[in-house]
Amino acid sequence: MELGQYFLDGNPDAVEFCPHDGFLNILAVSTYTLQEGDQPSRLGSISLFDVNGSSCSLDRIGSVETAGIFDIKWNPVGGGASPLLAQADADGCLRIHGLECSSNGTSLTGLIISSTSEGALLKESCGIHISSSMCLCLDWNPSAMSLAVGLSDGSVSVASLTESELIEDQQWKDHDFEVWAASFDTHQQSILYTGSDDCKFLGWDLRDGSPMPAFKNSKSHKMGICCIVKNPNDPYSLLTGSYDEHLRVWDVRSISKPVNETSIGLGGGVWRIKYHPVISGLVLAACMHNGFAIVKTTGEIPEVIETYDKHGSLAYGADWRRHSSDEEGKREGNVVATCSFYDRLVRAWIPESDIHA
Repeated sequence: MELGQYFLDGNPDAVEFCPHDGFLNILAVSTYTLQEGDQPSRLGSISLFDVNGSSCSLDRIGSVETAGIFDIKWNPVGGGASPLLAQADADGCLRIHGLECSSNGTSLTGLIISSTSEGALLKESCGIHISSSMCLCLDWNPSAMSLAVGLSDGSVSVASLTESELIEDQQWKDHDFEVWAASFDTHQQSILYTGSDDCKFLGWDLRDGSPMPAFKNSKSHKMGICCIVKNPNDPYSLLTGSYDEHLRVWDVRSISKPVNETSIGLGGGVWRIKYHPVISGLVLAACMHNGFAIVKTTGEIPEVIETYDKHGSLAYGADWRRHSSDEEGKREGNVVATCSFYDRLVRAWIPESDIHA
């Protein structure tokens, strides 16, 4: 079921639903737009949307202009933390935005807010220049106290977040090309996984202040690695996506080869993978040239249970909205947001399949 669509001024490449109670309806969408010419520039933006499955609506409520963005992520829920949105951008910066409420709908610096919104506002709280190279991807550690960033020169950076600033703790280089995937282990927050255009899938132990290789696999992926996602419900299961069109399922106790792998669509590199917020083993995948797919990964062989082809260009961003208590078990709770790059399109929809825990 279609909830709505919106055409942006820039090229959208990431969509992220806020996981924090009270803001579950808020969707952040980032853009990256290359302006060619004598002095090329990389411009970007973050737009906020209100997405409602019950009323079938997708409403833009605000936007802020930035450098060109490659990745955004909300901070994990826990410990009474307020919503924070991190961005990795083409200027080599890692920036943190706070999500705030304004009862009268007034605007904060840099944000345009509509009079019909409930007053959700983004405000940059801190940032740090990581590198002269571009920041391509990011991830929060489970405690939300530090972030990892993958860089276009093959380096990886880890920075700590205090109340008022970001501080880079370490930076190292062990990849030969762009690092498109950097992901913390949700069950062991000292472990970081990285993947790159060099086809290397690496694990790092960040204890003792210097990264130590936990493992290295450079044979399984036939093309560059686009994303790495740990199963939040299984301490040993992990997924990788690659330009080679395969979704691979791994057991982190035996990383020499994947447990299994499947092609989730001819002609579609697996750019983004998102686990369903409630249903174990169900994932949403952005497949670049072949739209989006919902995949069940719990069986002996991963199974595609639904595809979505309403976008007309590169499928990059995808996410599930988290459930509120009154949506548990209801079809309206399975809200999905997706975006495609060149046609500048954001869509919100509910899968046709019977998806329930």
